[in-house]
Amino acid sequence: MKYKLIIKEDDSDIKNFHQERIKAFSEIEDKLEVIKKSLRLAKIDTVKNYRENPNSYDVVYGTDLISDYLNDIETLLQQ
Repeated sequence: MKYKLIIKEDDSDIKNFHQERIKAFSEIEDKLEVIKKSLRLAKIDTVKNYRENPNSYDVVYGTDLISDYLNDIETLLQQ
């Protein structure tokens, strides 16, 4: 005698999974708002630094690295 075992996911488990995945987007959006504010402050700080040190070649914030990370995020979101 052969038995076929069919395992069904509980509907509530699937719904919870979907809700958590969708919630993750909201959390990322919230983080982006914080990052946006931090970028503004970093820009102000950089302008201030260069005004106070007009001959400086200092990199106050790693904008190249930040830009690379954002490019990676864009790539991850492309379908």
